[in-house]
Amino acid sequence: MNALINKWNLLYNQADVADYKAAKVLTENSFLLPSSGSALDLACGLGANSVFLAQQGLAVTAWDISNVAIDKLKVIAATQRLNINACQENIQVESFAKYRFDVIVVSRFLDRTLSDAIIGAIKPNGLLFYQTFNREKTNQVGPNNPDYLLAAHELCSMFAKLKLVFYRDNALIGNTSQGLRNEAQFIGQK
Repeated sequence: MNALINKWNLLYNQADVADYKAAKVLTENSFLLPSSGSALDLACGLGANSVFLAQQGLAVTAWDISNVAIDKLKVIAATQRLNINACQENIQVESFAKYRFDVIVVSRFLDRTLSDAIIGAIKPNGLLFYQTFNREKTNQVGPNNPDYLLAAHELCSMFAKLKLVFYRDNALIGNTSQGLRNEAQFIGQK
């Protein structure tokens, strides 16, 4: 696990917070968000999703394995006076045991073993916003290991217990130099 922490710490140490933007599945569908409540930014990285959610009026919990990312997010939250509780967390099924959220956001992170725990941590009528890399790629952005890449429509099957609100995967259809490529988007409601 220390190697994994070191890997992400190195990346986030060199990263500029300004280069990170909230996931499009979240920003383009923000009208679906509740006006208040709690949110989890899972594997938050430098916290672009956390900042966006807090700016929308939600109380945000942000988890990431990188203490460097969490420390940078804490500075942003304090500077901007945002309601974000950023915590270093080795995210496992047990991490969700005592939590319930109105919104959970996951972007560019995939651990299939967490699906049921994520669903269990969503309050009734709560929403899951998920966007991550898929196997049909137009370029080498993102991971190459298939363990971290979605098969076609996999988010729909992983979260089949949720009501499908929105799904998008443009795959390799049409002009592959335009539109969202390399990632799938999903919104589900409990």
